[in-house]
Amino acid sequence: MPHPRQAFERRFQLVLIKPSHYDDDGYVIRWWRAMIPSNSLAAIYGIASDCVERQVLGPDIDIDITVIDETNTRVNVSALIDKFRRNANFGMVALVGVQSNQYPRALDIAKPFREAKIQVSIGGFHVSGCLSMLDGQAVGLDACRDMGISMFAGEVEGRLDRLLQDAASNRLEPLYNFMNDLPGIGGTPVPFLPKDNIHGTLGLSTSFDAGRGCPYQCSFCTIINVQGRKSRFRSADDVEKLVRMNWAQGIHKFFITDDNFARNKDWEAIFDRLIELKERDGVPLGLMIQVDTLCHKIPNFIEKSKRAGVTRVFIGLENVNPDNLAAAKKNQNKITEYRKMLLAWKAQGIMTLAGYILGFPADTPETIRRDIAIIQEELPLDVIEFFILTPLPGSEDHQTLWKTGVAMEPDLNIYDVEHVCTAHPKMNKQEWEDIYHEAWSLYYSPEHMKTLLRRAIATGVPLASLVKMLVSFATTVPLENVHPLQSGLLRLKHPSERRPAMRREHAVLFWPRFAWQTFAKHVNLAGTIARLALSAYFIARDPASKTYMDKALTPVANDDDEKLDLFTKTDGGTAAVNHVKRIARLTRASSAA
Repeated sequence: MPHPRQAFERRFQLVLIKPSHYDDDGYVIRWWRAMIPSNSLAAIYGIASDCVERQVLGPDIDIDITVIDETNTRVNVSALIDKFRRNANFGMVALVGVQSNQYPRALDIAKPFREAKIQVSIGGFHVSGCLSMLDGQAVGLDACRDMGISMFAGEVEGRLDRLLQDAASNRLEPLYNFMNDLPGIGGTPVPFLPKDNIHGTLGLSTSFDAGRGCPYQCSFCTIINVQGRKSRFRSADDVEKLVRMNWAQGIHKFFITDDNFARNKDWEAIFDRLIELKERDGVPLGLMIQVDTLCHKIPNFIEKSKRAGVTRVFIGLENVNPDNLAAAKKNQNKITEYRKMLLAWKAQGIMTLAGYILGFPADTPETIRRDIAIIQEELPLDVIEFFILTPLPGSEDHQTLWKTGVAMEPDLNIYDVEHVCTAHPKMNKQEWEDIYHEAWSLYYSPEHMKTLLRRAIATGVPLASLVKMLVSFATTVPLENVHPLQSGLLRLKHPSERRPAMRREHAVLFWPRFAWQTFAKHVNLAGTIARLALSAYFIARDPASKTYMDKALTPVANDDDEKLDLFTKTDGGTAAVNHVKRIARLTRASSAA
């Protein structure tokens, strides 16, 4: 009796590829274990699996799904082409979640498939952002048209059926544009990846989005122009379903990718459901979420985060100078609330991570050094992720520069928020790049990392987890010259993965040099691990560590505005304090009346 899968007359090959991008030497950034799981892959795989179950191509056609996250898996183009040939090229390569810095690599992946007459589609933030904010020809989109790559702008919920059916009929359209028709996501197939695909991430973690869209107007952000400013949400039932699907295969760590989970109107229902799964059903949830700087004002939000399994929280701090925040239209960030918010997370023993942007108009190397010192002394942050202010295609910043003809770097590969892509009013390119690299060594100095370990002991932050994070964030930029969010465990390279415009190195030269570089980096890495682990050991054994106190951990006081550099060292800080005081006086006067 034949196997049931052999009963289908034809097998449609759907290959989902999340591209990486090239480092400064032209090699694909790939790891044995990558740090960040791809929500784009999980979301589209979940939708594609639903298409398979519903037999959207008809009862005689099955769909074989291949999933490749290039940050941890090599794209073996020749093997994939052979697979298509064995199936008469019946299928499609889908390049998913392609960001601007990944767009050149995505085109390089697509080229041999198109030369082999295999259909290719591309979607993600670059295509969607450019079509949303520019004229449709800008920023390299004509390369897709020239190669015959079908572009997909918008979100695929409710649209993948049509895309697959068009591909099966060999009539993919040049452009599918749904930017003006963003779908609801409640009740749709939930993000999911098989465990075999999750094995490539550190700690066997996966991701999902509980909501999309953001109401704010930050000028440097692409999310508001790709996912919209009207928020759309999954239900608590949806979240429970995806958690149970993953727990059935032993996965219990999740990165909730919502740009701001605290503004999800269903946050409490979702947390309550996760609390049930954790406390009643014994699912050992470990969550990382992203929130804004005012989340502590939401009653029970931080307390329920802890109970639901949140162990790490990423906060879009962006800057400590209100003038810079105003210039970026990030007026929702109030530096007068930073310490209250961070101390509230500390009270729950949750690790805090913050994004910090370098290169706002008021920044200079001197002010950046000053602000980092203020953060170290006065804000109870654990981990800071530094970024260079970048005019990302799809953002208002990029649109403004593009419309006014301001020069920007033409190579999209470096739009990775760690390279300078346009001019700055107060720093030249070299100064800007130098202070970016210096910022990492300033914040992650040996002495400050010891301070962070002491604060962890005093506030209940898991010491081993913090040590792992500090090792990664202190070493990745100097050792690998890539951002820690692009890092992982054991860098992998292959001579064939060098950027086509750069000369291919001979294997006899490439492999010995790569082996030596890997050895030298890991000797350096081992030294950092040993030093931090030793520091953590002695700090943990010191009885005084449990009662450790410094300026950052000191409870908020009424006279902070007079004592702390956070409020006194910048005109914007002083103005922010005066504004709060003025509002307080008006409120008291109104109450008295």
